[in-house]
Amino acid sequence: MKSLNRSEAEKRLKALREEIRHHRYLYHVEDRQEISDGALDSLKHELDELEQQFPDLITADSPTQRVGGEPLPKFEKVMHRERMLSMNDAFSFAEMQTWEKRIEKVAGGVITPYITMTKIDGLAVSLIYHHGQLVTAATRGNGRIGENVTQNVKTIESIPLRLSCNASGLIEVRGEIYMRKDDFETLNEQREQAGEPRFANPRNVSAGSIRQLDPAITASRPLRFRAWHLSGDEIDIGTQSDRLKRLRALGFATAPFHRCNNIEEVKREFVRMSADREALAFWIDGLVVRVDDMQLYEQLGVVGKTPRGLIAWKFPAEEVTTKLIDVQWQIGRTGKLTPVATVEATQVAGTTVQHATLHNMDEIRRLGLMIGDTVILTKAGDIIPKITKVFPKLRNGSEARIAEPTSCPVCGGEAGRKGENVDLYCLNPNCFSVDGGRMLHAARAFGIDGLGMKRIEAFMEAGLLTSPPDIFHLERDEIVAIEGFKAKSADNIVSEIQSKKRIDLTHFIVALGIPNVGVETARSLAATFTSILALQNADRSQLEMIEDIGPIVAESITDYFASARHKNLIADYLAAGIEILVPEPGSDELAGMIFVFTGTLERVSRDEAIALARGRGASVSGSVSKKTAYLVAGEAAGSKKRKAEDLGVKILSEDEFLRMVGHK
Repeated sequence: MKSLNRSEAEKRLKALREEIRHHRYLYHVEDRQEISDGALDSLKHELDELEQQFPDLITADSPTQRVGGEPLPKFEKVMHRERMLSMNDAFSFAEMQTWEKRIEKVAGGVITPYITMTKIDGLAVSLIYHHGQLVTAATRGNGRIGENVTQNVKTIESIPLRLSCNASGLIEVRGEIYMRKDDFETLNEQREQAGEPRFANPRNVSAGSIRQLDPAITASRPLRFRAWHLSGDEIDIGTQSDRLKRLRALGFATAPFHRCNNIEEVKREFVRMSADREALAFWIDGLVVRVDDMQLYEQLGVVGKTPRGLIAWKFPAEEVTTKLIDVQWQIGRTGKLTPVATVEATQVAGTTVQHATLHNMDEIRRLGLMIGDTVILTKAGDIIPKITKVFPKLRNGSEARIAEPTSCPVCGGEAGRKGENVDLYCLNPNCFSVDGGRMLHAARAFGIDGLGMKRIEAFMEAGLLTSPPDIFHLERDEIVAIEGFKAKSADNIVSEIQSKKRIDLTHFIVALGIPNVGVETARSLAATFTSILALQNADRSQLEMIEDIGPIVAESITDYFASARHKNLIADYLAAGIEILVPEPGSDELAGMIFVFTGTLERVSRDEAIALARGRGASVSGSVSKKTAYLVAGEAAGSKKRKAEDLGVKILSEDEFLRMVGHK
């Protein structure tokens, strides 16, 4: 984010506060949300950083100066014994080190040890026990006044109505009401069967369940509780870790925790938990890190809304806010023009992102996007980042409209739509970039890794490549004659190409680049027709009989093979010595079963194992769920194996799997 002067900062702070208040009201009062927690966290993080740069611009009603929304009027209000404070967030190790230096400065020396706890994604509540019996349960509310939800909380079996150990006087326990992953999935399946809409996420349904006027509704929801705070009249325990142990003795489940001797150990715990989080039975969004020594923790005091000795180190957000700098148009192998956004560099899902996809011009118009907008950037797993929302209220008048291109960014030819297609295309049939994209696509399908786009462009400029089959006619001496290529690299290229002349029918279909035909569709076509000649002669009715192939895909396939150009392309491949391997006859003995593979296999490759499973009718997934029939675990199997064990999924060794599919 570029540095702002005081006048610019004042305007930005006002706009951010109004936007955050809007979304916090929806979330805390109306139990609904328009943007994800990660996106809201990102806006709050920007606000906090800007206020730190301009502390004189902090206002008493800023979202950074309060804990939560106002309590709902439908419940009796409860004054908390002590304020239910919130936590500041950190998103990197550098920010954790800054936090440590800050509290060490206040403490006047080195602080050790720390206690780390999983930050469960739930609803915080306070439980008051008098002489061991539960008397009041309240939500956080605004930090000072919460909502009395005692009757609803009593329906949660993991919350004891009476403490396990003798306890006199008043005791307060705080923790999170949450829902396990499997319980959440079961609840949604039940709602689907009843014709009701699925819940979007477990935290919202947990909060909504606790705020029901009818306790019977709360009782019908699979809610649980984990404790992380203990205080009271006779609680005089010197460390947080010992208080967590005491909570377990009193009958509470606690958040998993570890004692760390320094910030480096905290980092190792964060890395470990990041790797293991998917295997946990519940959702977490980071680690809570706090000073273990209670006396020192109290001495560090409170600043604003949060204790100094406490911080949440959050996992990389899959949604953050950033600014759109520019939009450029790229061309693919089909000639389609795709808008690519350039954004201010930001961390999302653990990586630094500067570019995001915008799909097409219709998507830009749907979003109402302008250059200079503040936007939400979404990235899930390995999916390409994309812009999903614009904040028009944060505009300052300097934003610019995004123009629709009328010419190809590569060849300069006319660009436009084909029929009613929403996408833009280069309409020049001889576009250089399109031909290069088709050749790169074919090389990838054949598994020729050493032939990248730069080399393909060099060979095209030298006149060695005019269509994909020409790849298999490349010769050493021709390559060496091109500036920048040496004999060894030319030998390696030719050697790799010649070793990839045998290809299975599925990947050969992929190499052809038929519109709307990806790997899975190609696999279905190969299994049905078993030869490229049979596929060429198939009509639309035959194609539409295949599962997941509808009229549009069927038309794409028949139109492709009706073209003389494409018939010649296949003939050229065969003339170049390409051998298309016929699929082995399969069976449907494993039909309806879902397999997941994890770890390193010794006797066969992962791709071979997947092909063996699919050859017998099974489906293959990349993640474990209750629907998984078998997990095949090789060496160094990780979190997928632990999750399978938790769900009771049958686990097979590599040898057991190979015997099952009849592989010798």
